[in-house]
Amino acid sequence: MADSIWIEACCGSVHDVREALAGGADRVELNSALALSGLTPSVGTMETVRELTDCPVLAMLRPREGGFVYDREEEESMLRDARALLRAGADGLVFGCLTPQRRVDEDQLRRFLDAAEGKPCVFHRAVDVCEGWERALDTLMRWGITRVLTSGQAKTAEEGAAVIRRMVVYCGADMEILPGSGIHAGNAARILAVTGCRSLHLSGSGLYADPMGDMPLDFHGGGDIPNGCLRGADRAVFAAVRQAVEGADL
Repeated sequence: MADSIWIEACCGSVHDVREALAGGADRVELNSALALSGLTPSVGTMETVRELTDCPVLAMLRPREGGFVYDREEEESMLRDARALLRAGADGLVFGCLTPQRRVDEDQLRRFLDAAEGKPCVFHRAVDVCEGWERALDTLMRWGITRVLTSGQAKTAEEGAAVIRRMVVYCGADMEILPGSGIHAGNAARILAVTGCRSLHLSGSGLYADPMGDMPLDFHGGGDIPNGCLRGADRAVFAAVRQAVEGADL
């Protein structure tokens, strides 16, 4: 039985955190703007979430949408956000930084690690666009990164499961590989079985009613969201994933 599987919730709001934890999530990656694949959360959101739960909460550092090559001004804003979010109660940081050649930017990596002051640091799916994942993982292990979020350089973790398995074998006990992207109750146990991982990362999203109801103008950030609805974490989705993995022979 899978009695030690960790489920990490990718959350974009206080609502998402509340729903994910109610559904059985163990850990939170806190973002804003999930419609843009997740950006840095506000300090106010971090403080509110910290009051809501004692579970591990890691804060995303991503100042804008798009790729992961950051100039000096963007880097400085990320460093300031890192320090502020840690003061607000974040247990660790999530980030990715690359050179234009799609290699890990070690200078920026060092500065982000310095800002973390020994707190856990996770390298996100920037690894999935690196040239040569082995080289990237070597670099991250050398710098003491504790966890890497990946879809195995594919669109979804299910499609990249074979590569994720190779990453797990490659890193051994030196670094955790965390599968993410497109995970749901129907494929969660299969992804764990193929990859050999003991944790999963998902947003577990669904639709819920907007308290404002229907509006004459569309203020959604993107995606096909019906008028009068919001997209966010659904406790039933997390509960279904939890049930699927706990009921599997892994």
